[in-house]
Amino acid sequence: MIQQDERSAGWEAPELIPVRMLNEFTYCPRLAYLEWVEGEFRENLETLEGTFAHRNVDRPSRGEVPDGNAECGVPNAEWGDEEGDADDHSALRVPQSAIHSRSLMLSAPGEGLIAKLDLLELDGSVATPVDYKRGRVPDVAEGAWEPERVQLCAQGLILRENGYRCDAGVIYFVASNRRVQVRFDEGLVARTRQLVVELRAIGAAGRLPPPLVDSPKCPRCSLVSICLPDETNLLQTRTPQPDGEPSQLDDAAPGNDSSTPLSAFRTPHSRPRRLLPARDDALPLYVQTQGAVLGKSGGRLTVKERGKTLTTVKLKDVSQVCLFGNVQATATAVGELTARGVPVCHFSSGGWFRAVTHGMTHKNVELRIAQFARAADPAGSLELARRFVVGKIRNCRTLLRRHSQGDRRFELMQLAEHVHKAEAAAAVESLLGIEGMAAKIYFSGFSGLLNKQGETFDIAGRNRRPPKDPVNAMLSFVYALLVKELAVAAQAVGFDPMLGFYHRPRYGRPSLALDLAEEFRPIIGDSVVLTLVNNGEVSESSFVRRAGSVAMTAAGRRAVLAAFERRLENEITHPLFGYRVSYRRILEVQTRLLARTLLGELAEYPNFCTR
Repeated sequence: MIQQDERSAGWEAPELIPVRMLNEFTYCPRLAYLEWVEGEFRENLETLEGTFAHRNVDRPSRGEVPDGNAECGVPNAEWGDEEGDADDHSALRVPQSAIHSRSLMLSAPGEGLIAKLDLLELDGSVATPVDYKRGRVPDVAEGAWEPERVQLCAQGLILRENGYRCDAGVIYFVASNRRVQVRFDEGLVARTRQLVVELRAIGAAGRLPPPLVDSPKCPRCSLVSICLPDETNLLQTRTPQPDGEPSQLDDAAPGNDSSTPLSAFRTPHSRPRRLLPARDDALPLYVQTQGAVLGKSGGRLTVKERGKTLTTVKLKDVSQVCLFGNVQATATAVGELTARGVPVCHFSSGGWFRAVTHGMTHKNVELRIAQFARAADPAGSLELARRFVVGKIRNCRTLLRRHSQGDRRFELMQLAEHVHKAEAAAAVESLLGIEGMAAKIYFSGFSGLLNKQGETFDIAGRNRRPPKDPVNAMLSFVYALLVKELAVAAQAVGFDPMLGFYHRPRYGRPSLALDLAEEFRPIIGDSVVLTLVNNGEVSESSFVRRAGSVAMTAAGRRAVLAAFERRLENEITHPLFGYRVSYRRILEVQTRLLARTLLGELAEYPNFCTR
């Protein structure tokens, strides 16, 4: 006898393939690899609808199920007609007195499969698996798509190995309220076993299968923003401009941008579709009221001070929580946030990024192995470091060119020269020197972009720890926020945020997040400060001066946080992919492109250079 209980649902056997993964592999090999090998998963409307359609069969039956080898069950059961045309292949008859068991876990080591059956109908030794699908019956001769038939056949093979007679299964389409019978003929069985071998082979190979090309399957896939099919295809097939065409940094052509546009590449693919959402529905929650307590009440987060509720927000609307200084968080709130994959970021009261609380480490250990291997390779690390620094200098140049009122041709020319020097740097030490000289040139020009308001926002260069003027105080704070965003993105993708390629490891320093932040410092961090000063959103009263250093007041930090979030939500046209997308989404995309580079899918890291 098989005792059905809830503990069986958590059993895992690494050598066995879940039949759901076989369904995904038949639909798209890349999707199966992302879910099965790399442990990726993300909800969308269709997955949520599927969960809702399974709500009844996901509750395990508590009764015993007869063993397939035992002579028990319900022999000679009477069958009742189900609604439908008797001549239609989907009009089945269901045994009225058959044993039914929901959410039953079974495995077949001989077949190398494991499955949790939605519903099992037993009539004596005859077993019929019933699989629930959220959609409607498709208009195909077989009555169901191949992935669904393969998944059901795999369940039948598992039942056969467990001693049951199983010649057919049923797919129940919730939207159509109809049952479709699938016969397990020799052709379907052979196809199912072939796919099992192929899926096991791609898992053993440890290499992500190529993305589909212009497939109609992609827009409806929940992992499309992780897979990036069109973007990956474009980056794999792009070819640089032929020799002799104008350089993007040629100052003789003042209309040139500091990035290489989509038109500069030759590719057999059309312009990438914007398959990923332009911006996130959920947003960060910042709590900087000293003495406040973050708690949970039902499906909402609450922020209270001395028992008084300051604000509440729905959990589903929160992408991350940022706590500044003396702010408490209840165990219930932290537990719920980590269970939902929402990180809790901890800052000092002055805005120093200190730590992240998150759930279980990402399952994609293959990426971290590749990250550590590349970090241990000086030549490989230098290659990535050059891309980070080149992207930063190009974006610095773009910011000056966009906002300068006077003649900045000399500074632009110098920055263009430093781009070429960075591209040819032979060592990290040389690259550090080139970046430092480029920063000196850039900040000499950046000072001229600011509305000084007397001497309040005068800046002679970059300084920190502690900052000596209001501009540097804001820059340090915004850079900390930017590094926090990229540390969260790196953790979500599967990286170790503490191990970088340009910034060497140091205790407590998120080196990889600092690497990724380089190219975004000018176009996000510096742009935010420029907007705050020139729009008059901060003033002398927004800062406190102490012993030669400058810190922001609570009101000043609120102004910076608001401007920073506006900048991240700002949509721009992606210089490579051509669609409009928010900066917040771009940060995630860049982190995923770095992962694709380390795993060998892309030849080089495509740094982000705005136009």
